[in-house]
Amino acid sequence: MMKGQFVRKQKLFGRMGLILAVFLGSVCISQPAFSQNNASLHWVGTWAASPALGNSHAPKVANQTLREIIHTTIGGTKVRIRISNLFGTTSLTIGAAHIAVRAADSSIVAATDHALTFSSQLSIAIPPGAVVLSDAVDMEVPEHTDLAVSIFVPGAMTEMTGHWSAQQTSYISAAGNFVAAPTITNPTEVGSWILLSAVEVFAPEADYAIAALGDSITDGAWSTSNVNHRWPDFLEARLAAAGRHIAVLNEGIGGNRILHDGYGEGTPFGPSALERFDRDVLSAPGVKYLIVMEGINDIGHGQASDGPGHEVVSSAEIIAGLQQIIERAHEKGLTVIGCTLTPFAVAKIPGYYSPEKDAKRHAVNDWIRNSGKFDAVVDFDKATQDPQNPSQFLPAYDSGDHLHPGDAGYKAMGAAVDLSLFK
Repeated sequence: MMKGQFVRKQKLFGRMGLILAVFLGSVCISQPAFSQNNASLHWVGTWAASPALGNSHAPKVANQTLREIIHTTIGGTKVRIRISNLFGTTSLTIGAAHIAVRAADSSIVAATDHALTFSSQLSIAIPPGAVVLSDAVDMEVPEHTDLAVSIFVPGAMTEMTGHWSAQQTSYISAAGNFVAAPTITNPTEVGSWILLSAVEVFAPEADYAIAALGDSITDGAWSTSNVNHRWPDFLEARLAAAGRHIAVLNEGIGGNRILHDGYGEGTPFGPSALERFDRDVLSAPGVKYLIVMEGINDIGHGQASDGPGHEVVSSAEIIAGLQQIIERAHEKGLTVIGCTLTPFAVAKIPGYYSPEKDAKRHAVNDWIRNSGKFDAVVDFDKATQDPQNPSQFLPAYDSGDHLHPGDAGYKAMGAAVDLSLFK
């Protein structure tokens, strides 16, 4: 190479280097602002419902639109949903889906209506056992507000996946796609959430979620419908009143047990807590705390006449199951709060209660209170019992079946949780 050529190449490379340095400098200047804006927001569940297998009484859906009503806990600037075909035996096609603020009944606030897409498509097929996540849509989601999630199912569903005891009215249309309709005309009313398992928002980094894992008592059985009077609702309302932007995700399923599934005899009691734990709790975005209230059905359903099975378990086996939940939650960095099991003497379900079964409950409660395995304890037993007869609910708190609280009992449970537990 000649000396002149070498000098010219040096100058050329020098100019290219200067241009590259200026370009990289501009990238470096703009990049922190972009990263900072995104780092200050993250996905958090604002609502959830644990899926279970439907029984013969579950609503049948074919070429119809579901308009499902959910109540937000925290708000956000974007929203997305999860649809579950967990128990489906064939692929399930979602023909279209929308989300909007609910006005009243099945009516929406039209100005807030947004079409949802899945992997940039308006329609998607969900394989058996799978879940799909919608694309994020820009939407100012208010806290403590009813949303309407509309899902068009063009075909017939085989096995029904849903949450069957919602304490909330939702709507099923006549035949056709009505996801964008301002109102569903002459709908069928249902007390279930079908296919929809979560609604998530893009929220400030300081916002997070508490997951409440439990059975029908966490699910709010026998509470007044459409007014959000489950104990997790009362807890979340207290947090909001204290200025705390913390979501509370209700992961309760009626009849649920720690150690055994609830598939037998057509009862939609869901997979065991140990089986569904990763899916319902650990996979939920933004969860930092876990509140566990499980075990009463492991005790009561052993040989009960309406039980999903006849498995008789010991208090030691229930405790071992709770320890598994604690270990798996701690592995993911969650703070775990244990709840004592509430009174159930003379429960009206035939065979559900006996003094021997109550002795198991006392043994489990003693371990919850005194083992030190939980990071904190909430004593729902003491909060709801009749001081004159501690094996029964205080009459004012009893729904009437002597197993589930009524609204006042759920409110007492929500009030029993110390808000200082949540940092």
